[in-house]
Amino acid sequence: MIFLGYPRCSTSNKAQKWADDHHVAYVFRHIKDDNPTEQELRAWHALSGLPLKRFFNTSGMLYKELQLKDKLPQMTEDEQFALLATDGLLVKRPMLIAENFVLVGFKEAEWAEKLL
Repeated sequence: MIFLGYPRCSTSNKAQKWADDHHVAYVFRHIKDDNPTEQELRAWHALSGLPLKRFFNTSGMLYKELQLKDKLPQMTEDEQFALLATDGLLVKRPMLIAENFVLVGFKEAEWAEKLL
C-alpha cells in the first residue's frame, strides 16, 4: 500500500501513527515532493467510489488562495484532475492506496474496517 502524506500535517501524522501502531505495512510517499500524477488521481478516484471533490484539500491554504470553493463547480472533471496534479498540497491527505480500495482522509473507524 501507498501512504500519501505530508509530514507537516497533523492529520497525516495521526493516521501514520495509527497505521504504525496497528502494524499496517505501507510505503510512505511525500505528497508535495512526489505529487500524484493526473493518471494516478484518475485511477484512485475510480477505485475510491467517492465524488471528485473529496480529493481536494478544502481546508488548505492553497485551496483558499485559488478560491476553488467558487471555481470548482464550473470546472469540468478533466480540468479538476489537471489542477489536482499541479500541486500535492491541493490533494486531500492522508490517502491510503491499496490494490482494491482507496481511503481519503483519516477516519479511524473507516481505516479499521478496511485494514484490521
